[in-house]
Amino acid sequence: MSEYIEHDKDANSVGIVEKKVYTFAEPPMEMVLESGAKLGPVTLAYETCGTLNADRSNAILVLHALSGDSHVAGYYKAEDDKPGWWDNMVGPGKGIDTNKYFVICSNVIGGCMGSTGPCTINPKTVMPYGLNFPVITIGDMVDAQKALMDHLGIKKLLAVVGGSIGGMQVLEWCIRYPQMVTAAIPLASTTRHSALTIAFNEVARQAIMADPKWNNGDYYFGPKPDLGLAVARMIGHITYLSDESMRHKFGRRLQDKSDFSFNFDADFQVESYLRYQGKKFVERFDANSFLYLTKAADYYDLEIQHGNGSEVHAFSKTTAKFLVVSFTSDWLYPTYQSRSMVKAMKKNGLDVSFCEIEAKWGHDAFLLSNERLFALIKGFLERVYSESQK
Repeated sequence: MSEYIEHDKDANSVGIVEKKVYTFAEPPMEMVLESGAKLGPVTLAYETCGTLNADRSNAILVLHALSGDSHVAGYYKAEDDKPGWWDNMVGPGKGIDTNKYFVICSNVIGGCMGSTGPCTINPKTVMPYGLNFPVITIGDMVDAQKALMDHLGIKKLLAVVGGSIGGMQVLEWCIRYPQMVTAAIPLASTTRHSALTIAFNEVARQAIMADPKWNNGDYYFGPKPDLGLAVARMIGHITYLSDESMRHKFGRRLQDKSDFSFNFDADFQVESYLRYQGKKFVERFDANSFLYLTKAADYYDLEIQHGNGSEVHAFSKTTAKFLVVSFTSDWLYPTYQSRSMVKAMKKNGLDVSFCEIEAKWGHDAFLLSNERLFALIKGFLERVYSESQK
């Protein structure tokens, strides 16, 4: 549930990449969702970096967070200023080394960056789906990704890697398709949302639905609910940061003024920053997708869906090697949630490494440059790959 982080161009970029699409589940062979609804055709936007080796044993699937997309690294055009959302981690010689590994990243179903979602044209009505789009789950996202792997001829993944709700997808992959996953790296993630996280998501959804321009989800040919979506993003963005990071970055400093305005302008730097983040978000994201993706994350409960209420039983269904990483200042998915999943994994005798990284930047820390995180991921993948070749 995290934002894009901008990075400078560097010599170790993967360079120019291409957004590709794969369409499947053509009627009458629609995809059957966990809700029982059917969806088809389904298109996934995806990107690949690196080279798939001869025995197809070096594939890594990277799973994005709420507002991410398939553009994980590199640039679409040489003149682009901003690279993919994890360009600091994915590339030649980086934590996920594209000189060694073949990296795949797809935009989730329900999204708005090229994959089938509520803003997509419904072939039955030749109009955008809007709220006629079926409610999707984390499991549905993973099933769609499995179809993409089949299309690419990848029968086993060296690793699945993701942060936040991307980390939920990592866990779901390990349990839903255990025979396909050699190793897994869930970062700043959880097996289920707390009441606090669900509450923040609900307030954000209500902000969108309270915007008169939302029009019950039917806004694609008129004014869009930009104000509601901007407020939703502002709410979400606060949860991605931390008290320490906000004190460090803003404090109570005023924005371009020496005294209070005594009106409702953005007096404080933090107010101006949040308004900017909201404004920037509406330029690239769909309000209905925000509703669907946050609901999918709220519905996810690994214990109930796979373990009959037992986290230990749920993890008995996988054999993957795990690297679990949390961050000290992440209060959205705090470390106790990662420790709980690690404990359940260990009770199943799984190969598990765990690290809590000292970081003051909150939940978004997994997206930022961090040498310790780079070293952890790089070393873990090298070990897993070496062992897989024996």
